Amino acid sequence: MAKPSNREKILAEGLRVVHERGFGGASVRDIVQAAGVPQGSFTNHFASKEAFGLEIIELYLVNSRAVMRDTLRNDSLPPLERLAAYIDAGKNRLNRDNMRNGCLFGNFTAEACDHSDAIRGRLVEIFAEVQDSIAYCLKAAVKAGELRADFDCDQIAGFIVSSLQGANLLAKAERSAAPVQRFQDILFSTVLH
Repeated sequence: MAKPSNREKILAEGLRVVHERGFGGASVRDIVQAAGVPQGSFTNHFASKEAFGLEIIELYLVNSRAVMRDTLRNDSLPPLERLAAYIDAGKNRLNRDNMRNGCLFGNFTAEACDHSDAIRGRLVEIFAEVQDSIAYCLKAAVKAGELRADFDCDQIAGFIVSSLQGANLLAKAERSAAPVQRFQDILFSTVLH
């Protein structure tokens, strides 16, 4: 098996460090130390910290897309069950670190959007992709008779994305899954009926 390149090590460890400490709180020195590579390796592989940030966003997106594929876009499951599984997968991810790290996309949104138009623009595209996957699931729920025929899937999908991100931020602040669970309970008892 091939030995991972310094670039791969920097991305993998850098994603972990940035997720734990924040984009601004993780210095290039912290990232290369965690990767166990010389500091010059960073500049050999990344034009800037912003370019590195964009790449770890893409790395995190790989897993997010897998979760969306296995839940929201999994046509073998009942649609509303898919949506619940998607939210549960997010809670499980948050619970792995006792709610300390939150959602990387939400963290970057709160921290880096004022300083990087490239990061802000990419996050807008990613949230649109998530919203589209949720709308796909809701439209399947309408087609399956789980939701009424006039249900506004696109608007509610936008509401779900923004509300879930807010719940994730509160969960991080409170170190508790309660905000996400409250969102899920109200979503299924009040909005999705």
